[in-house]
Parts: sequence; structure tokens; C-alpha cells
Amino acid sequence: MATGEYPIRINRYLLLKNYCSRREADRLIEQKKVFINGVPAVLGQKVNEGDEVRVAEEVEDRVYKYYLYNKPRGIVSHLPRSRKHQADNPHRDEQAVEDVSGLGTSVSVVGRLDKDSHGLMLLTDDGRIVDAILNPKYEHEREYEVRVDKYLKESDLKKLSRGVSIEGYITKPAKATRLGDNSFALTLTEGKKHQIRRMCAALGYQVRDLKRIRMMHLVLNVESGKHRPLTDSEKRELLRKTGVTSRDSQ
Repeated sequence: MATGEYPIRINRYLLLKNYCSRREADRLIEQKKVFINGVPAVLGQKVNEGDEVRVAEEVEDRVYKYYLYNKPRGIVSHLPRSRKHQADNPHRDEQAVEDVSGLGTSVSVVGRLDKDSHGLMLLTDDGRIVDAILNPKYEHEREYEVRVDKYLKESDLKKLSRGVSIEGYITKPAKATRLGDNSFALTLTEGKKHQIRRMCAALGYQVRDLKRIRMMHLVLNVESGKHRPLTDSEKRELLRKTGVTSRDSQ
């Protein structure tokens, strides 16, 4: 960790050291399982350069879970329980991934898809890898198959590759490959909200179908609505690419 980053909040320190997510760190701090210079840490406490930080042994032995899930259309990626049970909430009857995946709330979505999109999702309880996957500075690839409402002009296909202006922001260069008259594959290294739909709208197209088929090295190969654990080789590669050691994963 760079000298200039100190002092740093203890929960962020544990995240950057690949111990756990910030939320998990806060939970462990509340349980008096995190120590700074031999003294139990408190929420919000900062670590200075040279401090000795220790986490209870059981945390280091934790086993994490990783699943590949094929989200169907009509399912939202996440719906907070507090909103789901509000009587006046128009979304209270929607189903979220945690409701239909069979995995419940034991894992979280990494890389959300909107309700009308479908395809590959990574579900895990390993909060350490989230920022390393989603932060655009790491430029991890995500590949999609897209179908629009009319013939896609060759000039617009090239614009999708070069970058499109959406509300004043120029999207990063992407890989756009034609699949049919009105369909194409698009590989992005960033994930702005509704980015593909907004890129297409900026060029005068409406998205009729949007399917994610790949995240990094993970390829969609399960039926819609189904999930499977990552293979050992997939997990090793995932942890290698996110800079996390594999000693505590399964």
C-alpha cells in the first residue's frame, strides 16, 4: 500500500489487503475480531503507516462461494428488503435475483443487469473482488449480444467501437462486431448505467434484446434461470485477475 494513502479507515484497509469487504470488515470490528496494535479496533478508526493490524484467525480461514447465473428477462438484479415491503412501493411485487436464483441473500450480484436484459451474472459472497471487477480503471471485459429495432448502419457500428457521446460523456473504445442486419456483439471495459441502451439511443436505435454472454474469462453456458458453481480453474483465474489470493475460496 502506498505511503500517501495513510492514514486510512480500517474497513478500507482490510478491503485493500484482501481480507474482506468493507461491510464485512465493519461487522468483524463490531464483533471485536479486528485489532490495531493489539487493541480491538472501533468503527471508523484509521490505520497509520507502521501500525500492526490483525484479524481473527477464523476470518483468514473463511471459504467463499462463487456462482455463474443466467438471469432471465423480467427479473431485477436487486431490490432492497426495506423497499420490497413498503405498501406504497410500486416495485414491491417485483422479483429479484435473490428471490429466484435459489441462492437467497447469502450471495450478492457483481455486475447488475437491468430488468429487461438477461444473461450472465456473477454471484458471490466475496466482497473483496467487487471493486476489482467493476472499477473501470481495471478494464475488465464484458461482452454482450445486442439486437436493435432496425438495420444497423456500418457507420454506426464503427461509432460504437470508437465511442459514443451520452449526455456529454464519451464512452471508452469498444469492440463492435456485426452479427446480423440489426444485431451485433459489443465488448465493453466500463459499465455506466444503461450504457448500451443509451449508446444505441444516441445513434437513433432502440434496443430490442440485450444479453450478456461474458464477463472477463467467464462465459455464459447455463440455461436461463439456472446457476452453477465456478470451476476450480475459473476461480483461480478470477482471483488472479482481481489480485486476491486463493487460499480461502472454494
